[in-house]
Amino acid sequence: MLFTLRQRIPTILNIFLSSSKSTNRLFSNQSVVDDPTHTVARSLCDSLRKGLNWDTLSKKYDSVILDDPIIEKVLLDFKEPFEAKRALSFFHWVAHNNKLTHGLKHYCITIHILVNARLVKDARSLLESILTKNVENEANCSSRFSVVDMLLKTYKITNSCPYVFDLLVQTYSKLRMYDAAFEVIGYLDKHGFSLNLVTFNTLLHVLQKSPDSSDLIWEVYSHMIKKRMVPNEATAKIMINALCKAGELQKFVDLIGRIHGKGCSAIVIVNTSLVFRMLEEKRIEEGLVLLKTLLHKTLIPEAVSYSMVVYARLRSGELNLAQEVYGQMLNNGFLPNSFVYTKFIGGYCEEGMVEEALNLMEEMVNMGLKPYDDTYNSLILGCAKTGALADGFRLCAEMTEKGLLPSTSAFNEMVGKQCQSGNMRQANEILTVIMEKGYLPDETVFLHLIDGYGREGNIQEALKLFYEMEFRSLSPGLPIFTSLIRTLCKCKKMEEADKYLAIMKKRSLDPTICIYELLISSHLVNGNKERAHHLYNEMIQKGLRLNQPINISFFSEDLET
Repeated sequence: MLFTLRQRIPTILNIFLSSSKSTNRLFSNQSVVDDPTHTVARSLCDSLRKGLNWDTLSKKYDSVILDDPIIEKVLLDFKEPFEAKRALSFFHWVAHNNKLTHGLKHYCITIHILVNARLVKDARSLLESILTKNVENEANCSSRFSVVDMLLKTYKITNSCPYVFDLLVQTYSKLRMYDAAFEVIGYLDKHGFSLNLVTFNTLLHVLQKSPDSSDLIWEVYSHMIKKRMVPNEATAKIMINALCKAGELQKFVDLIGRIHGKGCSAIVIVNTSLVFRMLEEKRIEEGLVLLKTLLHKTLIPEAVSYSMVVYARLRSGELNLAQEVYGQMLNNGFLPNSFVYTKFIGGYCEEGMVEEALNLMEEMVNMGLKPYDDTYNSLILGCAKTGALADGFRLCAEMTEKGLLPSTSAFNEMVGKQCQSGNMRQANEILTVIMEKGYLPDETVFLHLIDGYGREGNIQEALKLFYEMEFRSLSPGLPIFTSLIRTLCKCKKMEEADKYLAIMKKRSLDPTICIYELLISSHLVNGNKERAHHLYNEMIQKGLRLNQPINISFFSEDLET
């Protein structure tokens, strides 16, 4: 019996030592009874460590079904940096040989392994692939954080390093997925991961090159400062380029010059513009918190900081508190500056305290501080709103003498109030003067003047202004035509009124109900019932209805309201 058993042993051994394909099939079937996932994964790892090429692997494991648990076990067995290339090779072999589409988890495990081994180029390639595949879902926000969530989920089991998240955001930036990149930064903050300066600079650089991300770049930079990250020379260069692109660099160079003098660094200009931008948007408390961080990091001078706090309090309507801060500023040895004076003047004007604002400007000049365009604009606007038209006219003339031009809003307000008060000659004269200095008027100022002359019944001056607009390539809109037609109707120039109605239509400007009412009423008053009837039918065909009934005595039999 023992002899018989000995005879059978070689036969049993031959079964296990037969061809690799047969062995593998038998091995695979037996492992199902045991632990197939573990056994197949161990066999694959051994084969890869022996250096078997893809063809050999494919032949050896052609009957093995590689499911997710097996793939994950093999990848994790190669998680040490010295075996990262084997993990990558296995990842690609699985996709190539088994025609499988890797799931997100496989990608993330492999990316972690590659980053930990500093195989950054390969990791970035996989990140680009998975982010591109998910771009549709990302855009629809249905799985905005799917990739970062899986990276977080697989972080510990791969013994990964935080740089993987820097690489993720850098890849988002490279793919110009700006919003997703910034949202992921905030998401990672909540999970305790802070990114490095290079990552922020990468995103800022791409944003600066983008044509439609001028607001987002400042949000990203603000977030960076809030995280107490100190910008470097590269950061400053990027942000200065952003200011240049927006045409704002000189504005902030001048602003800091008025507060602190010349010679400030690029980063001071950038940080001042950031705080000023937030205060302009009335994000007062947020701006002050950021200002405190900048001051603590010595990224902004104290004189600038004090001036920004004064402006913040004025911006929020706290005039008394602004005066207290200004007093502290002077007590701490900082000199008054034209920026602070100008902001106080603006604050007084907003409160209707124009006389106090004018006195403040006189005090400013006596101290040797130079008023600038914002100083004058605040006062001109304030004078116009409170009816101090003589002072507004004087300031406008004084401004142009110094080579400055008023803002569109301030000048339009002043001209509008002059016209409402019947000072047409003065209003027209000042427009002529500043246009000779290079001022480019808009449609609003011409509307004020045409309205003003219309109230006087001065049709000739109104028409001159209309043709001046044409000459200056300012295409008159509906408000101008309405005002002009109203004046022509008032002066009983009905043929002229109909002429400008035709011009409107030729320029694809649809007459409003107001214009129809003016023309119909005026034609009826002047006895032209036929023309009134024609305009009425035209109006009805356009789906318009009269707002007010026309005097019944002027109706023809078939003209009804």
